[in-house]
Amino acid sequence: MSRRIAWLLRLAGWLAIASGLPSAAALAQQAAPYPSKPIRLVIGFAPGGAADYVARAMSDALGKALGQNVVVDNKPGNGSSIAADLVAKAPPDGHTLLIASPSSISVNPALNPKLSYKPSDLQPVTKMTTAPLVLAVNPGTGIRSVPDLIAAARKDPGKLNYSTSGNGSAPHLGAALFGMLTGTELTHVPYRGGALAIQSVMAGDTQLTFGTSPSVLPQVGSGRLRAIAVSTRERSPLVPDLPGMREAGLPEYHLEFWYGMFLPAGTPPAVQRKVFEATVAAMQAPGVKAALAREGTDVSLSASPEAFDQFLQEDGKLWVNLVKAAKVKVD
Repeated sequence: MSRRIAWLLRLAGWLAIASGLPSAAALAQQAAPYPSKPIRLVIGFAPGGAADYVARAMSDALGKALGQNVVVDNKPGNGSSIAADLVAKAPPDGHTLLIASPSSISVNPALNPKLSYKPSDLQPVTKMTTAPLVLAVNPGTGIRSVPDLIAAARKDPGKLNYSTSGNGSAPHLGAALFGMLTGTELTHVPYRGGALAIQSVMAGDTQLTFGTSPSVLPQVGSGRLRAIAVSTRERSPLVPDLPGMREAGLPEYHLEFWYGMFLPAGTPPAVQRKVFEATVAAMQAPGVKAALAREGTDVSLSASPEAFDQFLQEDGKLWVNLVKAAKVKVD
């Protein structure tokens, strides 16, 4: 009799799948309270960089909004693709989140069509922050402005090394765009995160970087780096003392950087909505906004997951076109 009951239950599950109705397992998942355990917040870069700073600045507020502890999990490597792949393959139950940048969503898939995940394997939740990149040099180079940098690069093609947080990262694309527009040759040295990339410039192992604001600005304040411009066309109110690229002599140059929240594709809509609302609440917390502003980063939220998805479609074209135009390749 028990075998017959088990067979009937399996048959009911098959019929549910065939008819498009939710299976018993899916119904059980939807009925389970969310969240039911601590949240894993994955980032694709090492501790000390911009992504790490954003995650740690908002993780406590996110935990309070969700009613669970949030644990930041650094998974650096392969231009943040390791982290994206991990979350793409995680159970779609809302307990594994990803803070990602254009690297994971647009650039890496364009650079490497054989990636182990697809952008569609990740569910967009909301944009979180925007910020310009900061062009910074080792003070020992004697470079004090963008024209100085262009002159030095033209004098010795390939001699100046720039550090980045990895292949396909925004700093990588920022430097590639700079080389394309100025007709200069700079040598790329990728690291496993923004903190290591900044350390290399301070140590003199590399000479410059297009770094994220949280990674660069503290070292500028201490005198260990010299910032010479921001990557946006005009001056940024977040870093008002630095010239924009138009003022620096490159009016065609404009690049802005963002971080966003993602879930594994297939996460139930009710869970998606709860993560969206919790992320928005966390990012709007006065303490979080103030902490990010101090590091040159602006809170920039999407109106809905659908609005973020639409933004990604347009933004992705910009990054993919840049990869092609600058002939960026994996080093």
